[in-house]
Amino acid sequence: MFSKKLTTSILALTMAMGLLLTGCGRGDSIFNGNAMENEEEVQITFWDDNAGPQRTPIWEELIERFEKQNPQIDVVYVGLNKDSAKSKLDAAIAANNTPDVASIYTSWLPEFAEREALLPLDYYFDLWSEKNMILEKEIDFNRTIVKDQKLYGIPYTQNLDVLWIRKDWFEEEEVKAPETWDDFFHAVETLTDESKDRYGYSIRGGVGGSFQLQRMMYAYSGIQDYIKDGKSTINDPKHIEFLKRYFALYQNYTPKGDVANNYRTMLAGFDTGKIAMIQHNLGSYGEHRDFLKPHQYQAIPLPKSIEGVHVAEGGNTIGLSIFQETDHPNEAWKLVRFLNSAEAQSYWNKTVGQLPTNTSVLSEKWLLEAPHAQMAAKVYDDPETIFIEPAFYLPEYRSILNSMVDSSIQKVLSGEMTVEDLLAEWANAVEEAHKRYTKDR
Repeated sequence: MFSKKLTTSILALTMAMGLLLTGCGRGDSIFNGNAMENEEEVQITFWDDNAGPQRTPIWEELIERFEKQNPQIDVVYVGLNKDSAKSKLDAAIAANNTPDVASIYTSWLPEFAEREALLPLDYYFDLWSEKNMILEKEIDFNRTIVKDQKLYGIPYTQNLDVLWIRKDWFEEEEVKAPETWDDFFHAVETLTDESKDRYGYSIRGGVGGSFQLQRMMYAYSGIQDYIKDGKSTINDPKHIEFLKRYFALYQNYTPKGDVANNYRTMLAGFDTGKIAMIQHNLGSYGEHRDFLKPHQYQAIPLPKSIEGVHVAEGGNTIGLSIFQETDHPNEAWKLVRFLNSAEAQSYWNKTVGQLPTNTSVLSEKWLLEAPHAQMAAKVYDDPETIFIEPAFYLPEYRSILNSMVDSSIQKVLSGEMTVEDLLAEWANAVEEAHKRYTKDR
């Protein structure tokens, strides 16, 4: 076991050699006079992308554990609302007032890396004795989606979009859990009962609706390529077919308020007994657990595609990133390293209900006994499952969905736009962004 001082010296020497070999561009300047590790007390900030009563206490507990192990480091927690987290980080980057560490969605990495906002973590990660415990495929994915192929985020959790169903209602009405899309539409219609103020489904028409809609479209069509030969598959006829049937549910079998639904409103409808089924992800397990009894709810996979196979989104992870402007990269890395330890990943994912990326946690009892987690693992492990990889590598990817598609979905629900126009607009924006990206390479 190396001493702390010796480990620091080796790290510094390795970094210095790396800088000599690769040059000292901003992305490679990891060490400077202020960044060297010392025993003086320092303060670093951590921004949580999805703060609230369910997740904030988890981070606060983990930060407290970290500070006990590292008394010279004071971590200031800042919780962001999920729907505005990206815009808050955008503003912080523009103002050169970023946090030291933040929880970052994988799909944000290409844009933030392009803006030179993030610190490459390759040197730190390569020297980490536990690096091989983090799922290699997720590390590789995070490298492949950015232009310079560097590592800008260490994923601490893996997610899967699912259908959450009121299992008790399905059983009462003798409706089977959907396995096909015809089953899905039949269940939505059958379980709608206006006399009980119950709806079979709830559409996420507000902020973030585009991401869920995209996953459902590809789950339906089974199309594997997001872009093929420079053309987007967004406006494929199969997606038009699906969306016409899907949006026709609005107001007939879904609440009128769905046009403005964010994910919290949608979850509340499900948990308070108004909605029979919603499409979300494993991460809402904690909310359902707090409001419902185990026999009342269940997570099931999205129905198989019309080709008969499950489709899941690749790279559906959230990771920890260090920002370029940090004055304390070593201390920031210590936090990232701790939050990706087996202890921290186990606690976070067990409480939230998602899948860890630290392989030493995968055999823990809680995970093996959690039905929703085992269901998700089965989908991921199925050799026939198709993994669609959206164009995360496009710097404009997130802004296209956030700024354009979300509002266009509301226009379709309000009758101001057709499905064909929505998908044509969306596909064109993706194709134009792809042209710019390939031209610059």
